[in-house]
Amino acid sequence: MRVSSQDVTVVALLADPDAPTEIAQRMAPMLPDRLADRSGQGRRFDVEVVSEPFTAGTEDLSTLTRRIMDRGRAESWDIVVALTDLPLHSHGRKLVVDLSHEHGLALLSLPSLGGFRLQTRTRQAVEEAVLSLAGLQAEGPPGSQPLRGPFTGRLAPVHPGQIGEEEIADLRYVVSGPRGYLRVLGGMVRANRPWRLVPGLSKALAAALATGAVATVNSTIWSLATYLSTPRLVIAMVGSVALMTGWLIVDANLWHRTDEVSPEARKRAALYNASTIVTVGIGVIVCYVGLMVINLVWALFILNARAFVSVTRTPLHVTEYWTLAWFVASVATVGGALGSGLESDEAIRAAAYSKREQERRSVLQDDHGD
Repeated sequence: MRVSSQDVTVVALLADPDAPTEIAQRMAPMLPDRLADRSGQGRRFDVEVVSEPFTAGTEDLSTLTRRIMDRGRAESWDIVVALTDLPLHSHGRKLVVDLSHEHGLALLSLPSLGGFRLQTRTRQAVEEAVLSLAGLQAEGPPGSQPLRGPFTGRLAPVHPGQIGEEEIADLRYVVSGPRGYLRVLGGMVRANRPWRLVPGLSKALAAALATGAVATVNSTIWSLATYLSTPRLVIAMVGSVALMTGWLIVDANLWHRTDEVSPEARKRAALYNASTIVTVGIGVIVCYVGLMVINLVWALFILNARAFVSVTRTPLHVTEYWTLAWFVASVATVGGALGSGLESDEAIRAAAYSKREQERRSVLQDDHGD
């Protein structure tokens, strides 16, 4: 690692576009003071944010670290911390961070930090990486001291990982096991930001709203909703959400297929598909809840108590309003699934995936096309 003059260490946060860049830009203003306070040696830090798609076209760790190393050599940076929302793998494990003390670089895979408190965990991870690369942790040879922050704790499924002889890194942390899998899956879903799926399904939502408006004033729907038990309403809800989720994935060709036969490739494909199901599923659930609220307001406005009683033989109380809105939301979601066929595949992908994931899928499609 190079050491700048006048005890100023220049740190570059090399971030993939979209979520990693946003996270880097939010933490950059506070990092110099926090690093200076933690170093305790009168050291000063200058932090720069550089937004570049440095992971474009590859998931290979060796290629990525060499790209980062070459990028750092071309600039007057002392330390480079690269941030990506791409889930990376090493020797069958999911990578959290790679450090090379000799070259002053770190590669951090954000999904491995989980889906909760991502901003805080990323800041802690970057601080630990920078202090380690700057040689400001406990005395000892580079890479001999374990990182702290989000890398330790009884509940954190993070542990040191295997490093090959030809690799640049000298310290690696990975996650493994069921908890590690869920941690990475949560991080991938968080990076995809599934709530963005709602505005991306404008035509499907229009179809669902139209279906719900008609169903709310249908006397047959009144009778069905009145006599349906809670378990049946739950089944209708789960079935409609599953139908909408499955239809979106199939119709927009979101399912990831791999031609590779290696176990690691199949595990990677399974992870991508799991993140797709959860991402789209959460987006559909958000739509479902919105439909339920809108249907409830519409029912409160339009329903006539006398007409409802004459058809169902049941007084129109709060329970009936709620049950009707719940059932109509399920019916409307099925109508929305049919309307989703009017959406373009690009619009759904843009809503369901992070920018890096869109690029990765685009490259895969081009490869299959060739």
